[in-house]
Amino acid sequence: MDFWMSVVQKFNTAFIVGDRWKLYLKGVGATLELTVVALILGIVLGLLVAVIRTAHDQQRLGNHNPVLGILNVVCKVYTTVIRGTPMLVQLFIWSFVIFKTSRNKFLVGILGLGINSGAYVAEIIRGGLMSVDAGQSEAGRSLGLNYLDTMRYIVIPQAFKNTLPALGNEFITLLKDTSLVSAIGGAELVYYAKAVGAKTYDVTYPYLGMAVIYLVIVMILTWMQGKLERRLRESDRR
Repeated sequence: MDFWMSVVQKFNTAFIVGDRWKLYLKGVGATLELTVVALILGIVLGLLVAVIRTAHDQQRLGNHNPVLGILNVVCKVYTTVIRGTPMLVQLFIWSFVIFKTSRNKFLVGILGLGINSGAYVAEIIRGGLMSVDAGQSEAGRSLGLNYLDTMRYIVIPQAFKNTLPALGNEFITLLKDTSLVSAIGGAELVYYAKAVGAKTYDVTYPYLGMAVIYLVIVMILTWMQGKLERRLRESDRR
């Protein structure tokens, strides 16, 4: 009986007293904002990198564009460096080296997460672009479309459909990686859970609650992703 009374008391202290549940709710909102904005930045950046690399790889023999070659090298260096170093190290560099005078660590976190995500999204989209049959591009060219219009109206829509499951996984991974932003002082779920622990002098329940919140959000996103994939499979059968 004493054990359960202690559990109830600590739960009440960590979540109810002083409306501390609002801090967790605020942290969830900040975490989702970080994830969505960073993913949008990552998709835009990743799409640009993927198109450049795909265009370079699909050049005909003896017809190489030097500008495209330089851009391709830059893109390869970007994806190699970002994918080859830990995200936490990248966040430290963005926060304490490049933007060391900035006080808006939340914005720095968005930038760091977005640029990191862009490298992985680029490989996902590039794989999707390469998976589209080359005859699709040739058909677009035969209709009088230039390269950009062919990619925009024919190839990219098909590739996007093929990469949607992988992009869903990237979204879930990015959601969990937002917890690293607290290491540079960004205010998200981990930041507020630590703040509650500092006030109550007990981090057990704030941290356990934080883990449950992450788990619930990931389960919801996984369910939504599975439902989307089933719809895509049904549309393919039609």
